[in-house]
Amino acid sequence: MSCCARFDGRLSDLSDTGLKIKRGGQVWPSLLWLVDLKQYTGIRLNALLDPMHLLIPAAGSGKRMGAAVNKLLLPLLGQPILAWTLQAADQASSIEWIGILSQPGDWPAIEQILAAMDLSTPVQLLQGGATRQESVYRGVEYLYNLGTVERVLIHDGARCLATPKLFDRCSAALQQVDGLIAGIPVKDTIKVAEAGPKGIQIQSTPERSRLWAAQTPQGFRLSMLWQAHREALAQGWQVTDDAALFEKLGWPVYIVEGEESNLKLTTPLDVLLAAQILQQRLGPAR
Repeated sequence: MSCCARFDGRLSDLSDTGLKIKRGGQVWPSLLWLVDLKQYTGIRLNALLDPMHLLIPAAGSGKRMGAAVNKLLLPLLGQPILAWTLQAADQASSIEWIGILSQPGDWPAIEQILAAMDLSTPVQLLQGGATRQESVYRGVEYLYNLGTVERVLIHDGARCLATPKLFDRCSAALQQVDGLIAGIPVKDTIKVAEAGPKGIQIQSTPERSRLWAAQTPQGFRLSMLWQAHREALAQGWQVTDDAALFEKLGWPVYIVEGEESNLKLTTPLDVLLAAQILQQRLGPAR
């Protein structure tokens, strides 16, 4: 399957590899098949899922948010941004353990958040690094050394609007592949540009039908992700997501349809949009 095939959600076929999705006269195998299995078999999704470990990188700053503290500690509709992320992960059927990768200076505040929440999923605080990549590597190394974890999901703490269903869709698909990301088709026309003699100059326009906007959760076979991070250390690779490490090694990474509302909160405007989305979900009572 082309990782850039656009799905329109029309189920056309059942096969040994799962449902297929039809678009433009072509049929593409779909990683979404487990999500739709219930309507054909009556099997509950959570009955099919292996328990999943989740790492949440949360060691960033609030610089682009214009805040003096970690942006995940900022309030959003009455509770910290991180609390919304934890709440969704806790409600997912597949998540059995959560590791928060953060700086020790933030641990007292995070412990207060956890104390105020009634989470059923065990949560562990792990020391993050100077970059997202280093933070994730530390979490991956911790789980790898346990010797009992086979697969892991990684989800940005700043994507607090992800739903429990998205976590479970990714967990289900990860039982079929070694690497995946949540993603949505790109709507805008994208331009590749470089500095030119009179300003920023367009170099090319990629075909939009092949472009997807990467989100999290991203999921991987743990031993392979550990190997990829070790190779990144040896080669000095710097990447912005873990899927890029798989790509550098030539390992396939697949796409599970994400959610339009799964924003990454980076600027004050993002917080305003998130508040509106949450308010709509919660209704007028909140």
